[in-house]
Amino acid sequence: MNNTTFNNHPIIKNSNQYFFEKKYISIHSEDRDISKYPISSEFEILLPQEYLNVASARLYSWSFPANYNVFSIGNYNIVMNFKFLDLYNPGEYGEPDPLASAIFAALYNYSDKEIVITIESGFYNPNQMAIELTNQFNQTVTNIITNYFDDPNNNISTTVKNNFKLNGYTRFSIAYNSVAQRLFFGNQTDKFIITNESSSFISSNIVNTTCLTKNLIPEVVNWGLPSYLGFTRCNVTAYSVSEYIELLNETPFYTTLSNTFVPKFFYESSSGDKYTDGIWIEPSSLKGSSIYYLQAPFKINFMGPSYLYMEIDGWNCIDETSPYNLNLYTTQTNKRNSIVNSSFAKIPIPTTPISQWFDDNMGPYKYWNPVAERISKIKVKFRYHNGLLADFSKFEYSFMLELNILKPQQEKAYSIVNAYDLSQQQSYGSKFI
Repeated sequence: MNNTTFNNHPIIKNSNQYFFEKKYISIHSEDRDISKYPISSEFEILLPQEYLNVASARLYSWSFPANYNVFSIGNYNIVMNFKFLDLYNPGEYGEPDPLASAIFAALYNYSDKEIVITIESGFYNPNQMAIELTNQFNQTVTNIITNYFDDPNNNISTTVKNNFKLNGYTRFSIAYNSVAQRLFFGNQTDKFIITNESSSFISSNIVNTTCLTKNLIPEVVNWGLPSYLGFTRCNVTAYSVSEYIELLNETPFYTTLSNTFVPKFFYESSSGDKYTDGIWIEPSSLKGSSIYYLQAPFKINFMGPSYLYMEIDGWNCIDETSPYNLNLYTTQTNKRNSIVNSSFAKIPIPTTPISQWFDDNMGPYKYWNPVAERISKIKVKFRYHNGLLADFSKFEYSFMLELNILKPQQEKAYSIVNAYDLSQQQSYGSKFI
């Protein structure tokens, strides 16, 4: 008995012919599941359709807000420390000021003790930073003195307390030299030191660090607020003008005002007869007092990160170096501590807050061989080189992906008739006769 099988859908032989198509996907951060991904720097999103036979992909264009905080708790750069070395003691100079004597008594126990100041998170220009630091230094010391005065065991008179409440501690003055592009720190009467060697830039008594995820990459350059202000890891001591001349054999920029050496920015002087031009810290009227000051060794750097790294799970194609650090691993092996396939795109940050930046045609491609059969969703992450997530706050952004897709085609014979001269070309597959 013969059985005949009839099939209306015969198997079509794969001709290995493909149509190359570029497909673009526009993605907005506000379209994510905000309840699941409240922070826009990392989220997963379903694509508009399933994309088949994807041969390659790249970041085509983007628009990001430049509203990030250069200085923030998450960046670990809002704290710096200092100590008082020598306090002005009015009794040594026969100064009968009771308030000055009470301030000396309040700060005496803080001699050579580390004092921590914390600036407000945000983005600063140099002059704003100088004002912020001046106010924070003075306010921190004011709080210490106020706590001492409020202790009934210290027997501080009501008159002294009231006089102090009028202004508080105002002896610190911090200024920006716009020519040298450096910050100058000064105190009218008390000698101090910036303790950059301290390891307590972030501690439990400042912020609750249990809510933060510290990156594992060691900080070599931007290790804290002092590094942005132009300091190294070394402590820097403030000296009086006479100490600069006598002890350090240096000639600082200064002038004399009321028989007192006063540091000065000479580029601000409009007339040689005006001694107050360019004087960024006023001398104290207290007998025997001296101004102590220091300058940051290097220029300031408030620009923040230069690049943003974009990661997409399974799509990363850029290898990235990591900061060198001296440890047992690097000294006893010849292996690298860098990262292979660390990111999908590297995005330059060309501007500073507050603004929006746009760009397109990012170079790197992610290739699949064989092709990716099916792509229906992506998981995106934006970070900086040190591993910290980018902070877009509540500002949204968008980007466009370019997918290069191979669509299988059937090999067919066809004829083309030229309407002008009625000539004919006939095709058998890819050959014309």
